Amino acid sequence: MTFADDAALGAHVQGLVEATLPKVRWTHAGHLAATAGLILLRPDIAPDTELEGLIRRLNDSHGVPNSDTRGYHATITIFFLAAIRHALARDDARQPAHARVNALLAGPLAGGKPVMARYWSDAVLHSVEARRHWVAPDLRPIPYAIGG
Repeated sequence: MTFADDAALGAHVQGLVEATLPKVRWTHAGHLAATAGLILLRPDIAPDTELEGLIRRLNDSHGVPNSDTRGYHATITIFFLAAIRHALARDDARQPAHARVNALLAGPLAGGKPVMARYWSDAVLHSVEARRHWVAPDLRPIPYAIGG
């Protein structure tokens, strides 16, 4: 997944906001792009307080239950929000938003859950508690500040 311009990225973000993003685009890369796009293009939306609701609503629109086994996962969302902020704080902010997101999608965060395996055991990461709420890593501390 890459974006040709900021308008394409903006449309992707708007799909999340309006819960109209096609399920085929709601992949790990789609999550990363939408979250980074929110940060870069939508200062009117506070990801720390609004991202959960946006994700849950989009999942609902796709018929994906937000349950103890599927759908929204708090620990994964909070981790990647922090990791995306960390990456964006270190990239070339003079570049347009879509170029910054494309670089993010070509980087280490694109690896998805295996990126998290450095910090969480499977048992802890896949627990009901981690799905419902932030659960700190059990293997080693993450190098990102949690929260905006």
